[in-house]
Order: sequence, then C-alpha cells, then structure tokens
Amino acid sequence: MTIQAPQAIPHPEDLLISTDFAPAVSDTPPKGDARSRLRDLSPRLAARARARDLSPATLIGVATLQACLQGLVACAMGGAEGSLQAAAGAIDDDIDPDVLAALGQDFQLGELGADPAHRVAAILVIATLRDNPALASLAPLWAEPSPDMAARRAAAVQRALRRVGGMRVDGLDVTLVDVLRAPAAAGRTLGEQLRFVAHRLAPALPQGLHQAALLASDLLAEEQTTRIGGTGPVQAPRLGLGPGAGRSAGGPGGAVQDVVSPRAAFSDDRAWMPDVVMIAKQTLVWLDQLSKAHGHAITRLDQVPDSELDLLVSRGFNCLWLIGLWERGRASQRIKQAAGNPQAEASAYALYDYVIADRLGGEDAWLDLSRRAGQRGLRLASDMVPNHTGIDGRWVIEHPEWFVQLNEPPYPSYRFTGPDLCDHPDVSVFLEDGYADRSDAAVVFKRVDQRSGEVRYLYHGNDGTHMPWNDTDQLDYLNPEVREAVIGTILDVARRFPVIRFDAAMTLARRHIQRLWHPVPGSAGAVPSRAEHGVSAQDFAASMPREFWREVVQRVAAEAPDTLLLAEAFWMMEGYFVRTLGMHRVYNSAFMHMLRDENISGFKDLIREVLAYSPGILERFVHFVNNPDEDTAVAQFGKGDKYFGVTTVMATLPGLPMFGHGQVEGFEEKYGMEYARAYREEQPDLGFVKHHDAVIFPLLRQRHLFSGVADFALFDLLRGNGTVDDAVLAYSNRDGDRRSLVVYNGRQQATAGWLKVSAPVNVAEIDAEPELETRSLCVALGLNASAERVGPAIVYAMRRQSDGLWFLRTGPELASRGLYIELQGYQAQVFLEWRELHGDAWRSLASKLKGAGVSDLDAALKPATRPQP
Repeated sequence: MTIQAPQAIPHPEDLLISTDFAPAVSDTPPKGDARSRLRDLSPRLAARARARDLSPATLIGVATLQACLQGLVACAMGGAEGSLQAAAGAIDDDIDPDVLAALGQDFQLGELGADPAHRVAAILVIATLRDNPALASLAPLWAEPSPDMAARRAAAVQRALRRVGGMRVDGLDVTLVDVLRAPAAAGRTLGEQLRFVAHRLAPALPQGLHQAALLASDLLAEEQTTRIGGTGPVQAPRLGLGPGAGRSAGGPGGAVQDVVSPRAAFSDDRAWMPDVVMIAKQTLVWLDQLSKAHGHAITRLDQVPDSELDLLVSRGFNCLWLIGLWERGRASQRIKQAAGNPQAEASAYALYDYVIADRLGGEDAWLDLSRRAGQRGLRLASDMVPNHTGIDGRWVIEHPEWFVQLNEPPYPSYRFTGPDLCDHPDVSVFLEDGYADRSDAAVVFKRVDQRSGEVRYLYHGNDGTHMPWNDTDQLDYLNPEVREAVIGTILDVARRFPVIRFDAAMTLARRHIQRLWHPVPGSAGAVPSRAEHGVSAQDFAASMPREFWREVVQRVAAEAPDTLLLAEAFWMMEGYFVRTLGMHRVYNSAFMHMLRDENISGFKDLIREVLAYSPGILERFVHFVNNPDEDTAVAQFGKGDKYFGVTTVMATLPGLPMFGHGQVEGFEEKYGMEYARAYREEQPDLGFVKHHDAVIFPLLRQRHLFSGVADFALFDLLRGNGTVDDAVLAYSNRDGDRRSLVVYNGRQQATAGWLKVSAPVNVAEIDAEPELETRSLCVALGLNASAERVGPAIVYAMRRQSDGLWFLRTGPELASRGLYIELQGYQAQVFLEWRELHGDAWRSLASKLKGAGVSDLDAALKPATRPQP
C-alpha cells in the first residue's frame, strides 16, 4: 500500500505529534474546517504548554508544514526498486519492538500503526518536526521518554534515515533526507520555511498543499506584522511609472500590476493653483480659540470675524483648510469617551455624511463664510475621506453591502456583548469586547439589522501600519457601485470647495487595495484575517480594471474643472500620484522628516532626481513642517534659527507650502481629530509671530516668484578646498525679470563657499528622451554676465530679504567664480531685487565693500564718488 499525499492541511485529530493532543481535541465537539478547529485548539494548547507564541497561525503553520512533509514522503513511495515503499518493511524490521511500542505511545499514529509504510513515513515526518528549531514552542506538548528510551529512539530514527539516504523525491531530483531537512535549513522562522516550501518545493506538492503553504505563511505574517502607528519609515518619493511598474506589485503570488500608460498624465493647473499657500485649522478648536480671543462665543462658521480672514490674507495665505466640517458619527465619540477621554468629540475622519455639521451652522453658515473668504481671495479647502466611513455612517445603515465584510467573525474568540453604538432604530452596531478592556484590537465590528435579524461583520478601516481604526468601516473598492458612489460624493464636494485634500489616498491605489483587502496567496499579512479571503490577480483586474484615482481626476476635470486635488500619499508613491494618476498636488513628507533630521544631502538627492527625471513633479509637491498626524512644528524644529530656516525653504521651494494649525503662533499642543477645544491654555508667542512678520510672511506674499519650476536651479556649495558642503541647500528661481536665490545651512556649524554650476535638469519635452543640461549661476538667474561678453564695469546688486541689506558682486566674478556665501548655523538667506548696475563708481564701491552689505545703495555710493584728496 502506498501512502497518499494529503491535499490540504490535516484536521487536528490527524496531527502526528503527541498523544497530548488527543484530549485537547476530543473534549469539544468537532466544528468547522481544519483551520477553524486549529484556532479553537490553539489557546488550550498554549495554556497547557505555557507558550505565549503558540498562536492559531503557528498551529496552522505546523499542521501545514507537516502535511507538506507527508506529501514529500509520498513522492518517494513509488513502486520502483529502491523506493521507500519497497524499503519500508526492512526499515520497520530494524526497529526494536520495544522502541516501536514507545514510538507508538509517543506519536499519535492512529490507524497508521498497522502498515509499515505508514509507520515509517510517520517516524520520518515527526523526527523532522521535532528537530526543527522553529517549532521549539511545541516542545512542552511532546511526550518525553526516559533518557534510555530517548537515546534508543534517536538511534532507530538515524538508522531509518541512513536507509533512505539515497532515495529521491519525484519532481525534485533530490534525496528524501535533503528535502525533509531543507525547510529548517532555509529559514529560522516557520513563516520563512513555509514560503520556501511553497516556492522551492512546489513541483513535488499537490496544488492544494502549495496554496495551503502560501496561506499559512500569510497567516503568520498577519500575526507577526508590527503595527505601531504612522506610515512606516519615511523614504524619498519613488519616481517613474509608479510602484512595481513592470513587475508584480505584491510578491510571488501574481499580484495585480499597475495598469497605466507609461506616458505622463500631469493635470493642467488653473492660473491660481501654482501660487496656493495653505494654512490648516482644526475647525472646532479654532472656533473655541477665536471665542476666547474675541471675548464672546463663536461656534458657527458664519460667526468667524472678518478681521480673522483679513489677518490670514495679510500674512500671505490664500487657502484655508478647515478640518472637521462634515457631520460626524456619534459612535466615534462614544468609543473615544469610553476609552478614557470624557471631553472627546467624534473623530473628524469617522463621518456620518458629507453635509456641513449642524453644530457649525450647517450649509447656510458655510455659504456665508465661503462668500466672505472669496471676497478676500481666500479659498476654502475641505477634507475628503474616501477610504472609510464611521461605523454608524449613513452608508453603513443604507448600504451595508458596500463594505468589506464576513458572515461570521474571522476569529472564534471574538465577542460582541457591549452596548449598541448606533442611534438608528433599525440598525445596531457593536464593537468587539477586547477594545473595552484593551485586551485586543479586533479587525471587525458587528452590524445587526433589527428588522431582518441579518448579522454582518464589517471590517474597520486599516492601512496595515496601524491598529484598526475602530470607529471606522472599510469600503470595498472591488464593488463598482462603491467606486461610483464615492466619485459622486467627490464631485459634490468639488462643486462646493475649490481645494480638496484626500485623506490616506495611497490606500486606494489598486496595488494597495489588493495588498490590504484581497491579497493573493503569498502576499498577505497587512490586515489580519484577510489572507483567507484573497482574490487572484486576474479576478482583481477584472473587477477593478483601472486606477480609481485616475477615474476621479478625469471626472473632476470634466465636471468640476476649477478644483485643485491634493493627495495625502506616502509609501514612495508621490511621483506616481502626480505624474501618472494626475493629482494636482501630493504630500512630500520627506521634506519635513529629512530637514528635521538634518539629512540635507538626502533631500538634495531627491530634488536632483526629480530635476533629472521629470522637473514638473517638483512643483506638485506639498511641503510642510507639521500636519495633523505629526508632532507640532515647535516640537520638531523648536522656535529658533532651525525652524525659521526650514520654514524659509518651505516658503520658497516650488510646490505648495502648507502651514499647520498653531504653527505661526508657536503653539505646542497637538490637536487630535477628536478635539473640540484645545486642552492647554496657550497664548500666541508674540515674538515668534513677529519674526514670521519679518522673514516668512513677506516671502508668502511673493509666492509667484518661487512657485514655478521652469527656471528653477539647484546648486552645491563648494568649499575653498573644492569639496561639496552637503548640509547646504541652495537654489535659484525666476519670474520674468524678477530673480531669487535661496541658501540654507542645515546644521549648527558655520560654513562658507561658492555657488557656480547647477545640478543637471531635464529640458526635453515631457515623455521625450531625457536631455540633461547644467547651468551656470549667471545663466540660471538670467544675468548678462557670461564670461564671453561681460563688461568689466557691470556690477550686480541683490537685497537680502531678512535684514534689507544690499550686496554687490562684479559681473566678472560671478561669471568666472560664482557667488561667495557665508552662512551661520541654521541660517537661511534669501536674495531678491537683483539689479544690474553700470559704471566705474559701482565697481569701485563693490571693491571697497569687500562683500559686506549696506542698507542704502545710493547713500553708500556717494562717498565712493567723492574726489580723493
């Protein structure tokens, strides 16, 4: 009789481990499939073994590895001479009867004990599992014989292995012994071993076991993935076609590829878009702060004083992002208050519906504020949260089929015995009990239709880096009705707000929708329990043939064209979002993190790459020194020269500068999305604000000078010894005849050097073969000072914005050597109002000043023109 290879993981009753497993399985009635039974079994075995890491996925992985090893042994059980089938009798005869009896007691052999082939196969598999370091957590469950019997058993196993040492496995052409030992040699963890089995030993495995090995490795990845919040390590944006372009986007499982044109698809800017300068306000907190500042209650949008709008405009802001305008779900507030914050409001991102909140005055109050802001040239921006709704949102009540869900809990231990969190009479929603005692963070909540009794388990929103957002519900983007409903909502918002900021936009790229919610075997692990509900790449592509965001961009361009679309996107997708998907603007969080960490060299490399590949991307970045998900600007940069240096760069780089709530005032408190008011009684730091008045706001009011990229040039600062100072960021720009030069020293030590030749920039047409060009400083600034034609009497004057001092440099020096700059630690200098001066008197003055600055050029010129005695 030939042992049969299993087609899938065995049931717990068939696990060939120890007799200690038998009572654990038999003390409850069988239910569900093998994975469900193993999940039920896991906590009892873990308690018995006192093994914290004996998780359900570990037990499923062990069972799967065992089944795969059995399948490999079966491949050596053919009928030919020299096969394991032929040798089984001799191997069995070689084992002492008392050792064989001990083996029968140690191992759960069941009916396998009657046949030598089955008995030998079991001995080989169990011996391999027992020697596997990755399965050490199971050791307390194995029966331990006396030392003498353990030695005799080990000797018997070694003799059996020697007998089969030369036997080969069909489909692999390697020996059986090598195959049995290969998983443990290939990986130190069970997950690594299962992936090795699935990818390297697949030719000898039944298809069912190949898929089971991939799934088991995914289940382990789900359990072991660290989720500590945030968006993961900050990396410079990836340029080119996008993530995974031209290759599988999610590993060996055949994940969906990005289906996009290789040609650039930049969206055209309206005339006002390049010069947007945005400031964010947490609406409820802002209104409370305004109430205290003005001495009377300000709770509605139409009560915002005109003077506050005038102040924003006078500082150079022309876009006001109001966070938390929409009607929030009540369940979010109850969850947050139950978690220990009795003052919490519902999260601004756990929405009931896209209508202006009643407590803010509703649509009429918004219309009033929008009208008054528009009269001042101040555009309003709104959030759009397309990834999810609140767990008691209108769509949860009216369209529960639109969400990622299951008909039963994904884990048997889940319980939903807490209070109903939904106010609707026909629908109840229940949070999993682990949230109440902080013992677990369940991935689903329970929805009950009180009319029909129907129960659904809907997934919370999740980006794979956090714990689940337990007050939200994840929309299913494989459903075309969902995509159309969200696009319709976006268009409705676009008709009311000229700027829309899309929260967590990267989660709705096709590759991430599949990775998070519909993973192919071998690519799961981001969201727990989704591995068992994956979709093949082919089926996924059929259900979602195009990128959702490309559809959004095209529909908005056609139906609400005067709308700027701004994406919060990370995961190295920034270039992809603007160049390929066509978003007008995209977050560049590398700016904040790299300049905070003084990685000026890395940030310069990013700019160099953009300029050499597709310069248009640079003017599509959103730069910031804090945002609602990060610590405040003061916490990250302080209030000294470093903050003002980095903020100067933010104000003068191409792209969109975005200021955070409380940044200008120097506030230290970070306002959570559930804040209805500031918890700290902070007053604006008047000196800090005044310094903004002097060095930052004048730059914002001249934003058009810095926003374009056509004449932008990046420079290295060359020290006197010819080496590059990587801590200095230097660049020039132009707007017609107006010129600017910005230099910033990103470290504490002073430095000095020359600016002369720019980094290469691609000057070819979009999508043409790259044509790289470097520019001298004179050419970049459009100065009439090329070495071939400069006259000895040409002098250039430039005014330093921070203190108003004028500096003179001769044309010959600029053309031949460049511009000499001295910088103190963290100092930023911005040179504006460049003038071309002629005559010996100016040249004489430049020589006399020796690089020093003067406050009044004409006054300084007069002594230089007096006759010398």
